Amino acid sequence: MRQDIEQLAEQIRLADAIVIGAGSGLSSAAGYNHYHWTPAMEEYLRDFKACYGFASPFAGFYYCYSSPDQQWAYYTRYIYSMYHLPTGQPYLDLKEIVAGKDFFVLTTNVDAQCERVFPKDLICDFLGNMEYFQCSQPCHDQLYKNREMIEQMNRAVRGVILPSELIPRCPECGRIMVPWVRDDTFLEGAFWKTGVTRYEDFLSSYLIRQPGKKVLLLELGVGEMTPGVIKLPFWSMTEKNSQVFYACLNQKHSSAPEHLKGRSLYIEGDLAETLSELRERLGNRSK
Repeated sequence: MRQDIEQLAEQIRLADAIVIGAGSGLSSAAGYNHYHWTPAMEEYLRDFKACYGFASPFAGFYYCYSSPDQQWAYYTRYIYSMYHLPTGQPYLDLKEIVAGKDFFVLTTNVDAQCERVFPKDLICDFLGNMEYFQCSQPCHDQLYKNREMIEQMNRAVRGVILPSELIPRCPECGRIMVPWVRDDTFLEGAFWKTGVTRYEDFLSSYLIRQPGKKVLLLELGVGEMTPGVIKLPFWSMTEKNSQVFYACLNQKHSSAPEHLKGRSLYIEGDLAETLSELRERLGNRSK
């Protein structure tokens, strides 16, 4: 694996631009696994786990509760934990790894860890971001920053119940709002479209307007639940562009298409350890 990490370090040195595809495995490597219980998440959500027997944090997020008071108590504590958990070390390592490079981040993570280390205008939150609320209809194209509301709501949670008068409601139609996270009500409005357009413009600036530039597609902890967001487009771009190199880092075995041999690299293992070693190989650079 050390040889693979050195090969990846060399690809980073050679790259004119890096596109990061950040999946759930990156947050899991930071200790924030949304699909299985970890100590960091359980510290904030243990009351709900004990009450409902949730198999994972996300199981509680999509659970069918008996009342909005119960549902919003869980939403509140979950989002509160996202604000108060520290920035994961893998994200800090990643920031140093791409320092000095032109880069963009496409992420399916909704926990806002990417926003802790990268400018918002270099991120596309494809599946949303827990830092925002939207109307559940949605009746209008507006997202609402929720930090102050979450802090107030969390102070009012009693057991696994949030007082109904504190449940956030749409200022336009009065319906209950929901976290801006992909589901059947997800608002693909101006905010979302702007992020997607920024991502597409970044790709076009290198793959179309500067076809001779070297581009590294760096896929980190991406599973195969939603391959059409990161994995499959990365494969397609690598196949179609001779100056593109694809690297996949994952804790578990990931699909490795035969047609990308010679212009791809797969590193299997603990993502936190891999990024830490990669950072050391490259040196602690800063812009």
